[in-house]
Amino acid sequence: MECRQCASPLAKPGDFCLVCRETNADTVVLEAARDRATITMLYGEEVAGETTITTTPEEEGEAAVVELRNFAGLVADEIRRKRPEEVYAAGARDVVRAVRADVHHSFYRVDGDDPVGTVLERRGDRALDVVETPPAEKIGGSHTTLIGGRTGMGAIRTVAGHPHVKKVIPGPIDAGGRGSQSGFRAKVTRSDDGGNVRMIIRDGSSVQENRIVTTARDREMGERVREDLNDVLEEAEFQ
Repeated sequence: MECRQCASPLAKPGDFCLVCRETNADTVVLEAARDRATITMLYGEEVAGETTITTTPEEEGEAAVVELRNFAGLVADEIRRKRPEEVYAAGARDVVRAVRADVHHSFYRVDGDDPVGTVLERRGDRALDVVETPPAEKIGGSHTTLIGGRTGMGAIRTVAGHPHVKKVIPGPIDAGGRGSQSGFRAKVTRSDDGGNVRMIIRDGSSVQENRIVTTARDREMGERVREDLNDVLEEAEFQ
């Protein structure tokens, strides 16, 4: 394959061109199984190429941990060499979680039997502004106490780290609820008309509602941000 800008040869389809310093894939779609990962590169509305990476999963123990880490590292390396603006991922959550932790691109989950087709249909998401403010600087408001201690702060920081979240405003704590005594849970609720959402944190019988200001402009885009935030919370085991 050649660079679409300067026609220099590329080692792999969709690679970032080291000659003219231009990208040949603005989006990567990852379809992950436990033993195989397919990476599809998109440029605009076109499929620029596809790469498959395989592994032989170990059954258990330290060998399984190392094997998964190495597999995710290979997938992450392949993504980084494309230098995409966005990464969409579907499939095995343990693989997706490990890859997400190893890349620094805007990273979203996508569902359905045809992830590439779904991403092509959702190109309007690219119109959402990206917020590069560090997560800690996005957290503010008059209520500074969070339920759940470090776990609560971890959930707040996870949400604040999302590229389409502008601010997280913790609310007051209701300690007299009838919630489950089963432990900590966090969930993002339905978007309002302006694209903003709320995260409900429960820790035993205590409940806290936290307002999340996003870059979405309407309910439809807010719902997409909500779905991704819940996926991130689930992958981080806060749900």
